[in-house]
Amino acid sequence: LTLAVVLPERNLTYPWAWPRVGPAVRLAAAAVNARPDLLPGFTLGWVFGSSEDRHGVCSEMAAPLAAVDLRLAHHPAAFLGPGCVYTAAPVARFTSHWRLPLVTAGAEAHGFDDKREQFGLTTRAGPSHRKLGELGVQLHRRFNWTRRALLVYWDEKVDDRPYFFAAEGLYVQLPTLRNLTVMDVVFRDGGNFSFIIQEIKQKGR
Repeated sequence: LTLAVVLPERNLTYPWAWPRVGPAVRLAAAAVNARPDLLPGFTLGWVFGSSEDRHGVCSEMAAPLAAVDLRLAHHPAAFLGPGCVYTAAPVARFTSHWRLPLVTAGAEAHGFDDKREQFGLTTRAGPSHRKLGELGVQLHRRFNWTRRALLVYWDEKVDDRPYFFAAEGLYVQLPTLRNLTVMDVVFRDGGNFSFIIQEIKQKGR
């Protein structure tokens, strides 16, 4: 049995980068193969494909190409990764089409909760932003915050946009509270913070 691994090859800013995850994959494969009762008649192996582009960041082009190459060359039984949202989404659509499971520690975005079609075989081993949104709902109920919620977050629209997707979980879940108005204010490096403060004053009350 072959496990296809699609992760960032060198960039350690990602918690699921191969230098961090690789040792665990090697240990897990060795542990499984040391127990012949777990997969009788099979040996577990793995192959690797990088989800990074030439700049070392997660690439929505590199990851699906790596996944297709691994699928054609090695016929894996399952995929591990990618972790970044923009790389996990197309790869998960492919693996769903191939009827292969995909396990990831990332893919936190709210959209991966849709298990009806394209992400039906995707399993997230890490946190999801939907759960963050549900926590926000419980806090509003607990403290009787019933009129307005203002989400203020940083977003540069580059790489994996972690703050955007974290805010998305709240933005989607908070409106489940009746009559609660949800608004957002986005800021960027070098932005006009006086304007942001005025926006908070006007929209947060």
